[in-house]
Amino acid sequence: QVQLMESGGGSVQAGGSLRLSCEASGDSVSRNCMGWFRQAPGKGREEVARVGINFPTYADSVKGRFTISKDYAKNTLYLQMNSLKPEDTVTYFCALARGFVAQCSVRAFTHWGQGNQVAVSS
Repeated sequence: QVQLMESGGGSVQAGGSLRLSCEASGDSVSRNCMGWFRQAPGKGREEVARVGINFPTYADSVKGRFTISKDYAKNTLYLQMNSLKPEDTVTYFCALARGFVAQCSVRAFTHWGQGNQVAVSS
């Protein structure tokens, strides 16, 4: 059974940084396409970034500020968030597309983390 355990959210002032972590159990991050999404109350889920083996992709709203990465030794996915803005204040979810690591850009995600709140004050 695949489980994704998130950590690292919290509160920060605008311009600050946070790093979200997503530790996987039951499968390996190295063998799966993984991503980060975010969702504001009453709105749809927005894709933030995704990565397979390499060549990560990012939403235009976070490009140049956020970095997605995998640590194979720790079996963990990260989202480094720099230059945070108040509009980044939402709940973030990590996700895994089980069984696929290639052609990550077209894969549907099958497993989700519990969500992690980020609050950025102006």
